[in-house]
Amino acid sequence: MNIGQAAEQSGLPAKTIRYYEEIELVRPGRADNGYRDYSEDDLHRLCFLQRSRSLGFSIEECRLLLSLYDDDQRASADVKDIAKKKIKLIEQKIDELNTLKSTLSKLIKSCHGDERPDCPILDDLARNQVRK
Repeated sequence: MNIGQAAEQSGLPAKTIRYYEEIELVRPGRADNGYRDYSEDDLHRLCFLQRSRSLGFSIEECRLLLSLYDDDQRASADVKDIAKKKIKLIEQKIDELNTLKSTLSKLIKSCHGDERPDCPILDDLARNQVRK
């Protein structure tokens, strides 16, 4: 199948598929005319990558997951460890986002939001500009 068909069936843009080929996550064959020729295995890898990326795995994590997927001797514990590390990173990011939300909520509460020029939000942002 050509790249357009692979894009349609995998849910990935053709540009992303070309990038994945460039960084050797997929290696499609070439037809006689020199065009990419994606096999069912290539399509499966593209779908694997699409799903992995949608779950927040980085390119390098996807590379590792693909290598484990391709390894018949892999230990599922290795895959589980990768997923557990990703959960920890997600939890850290959630904590950071909750802290940001709390700070912004407090700033919004302190702002009158009227026609006056005084703005505690801008004052706070200006106060935190310079660190020594």
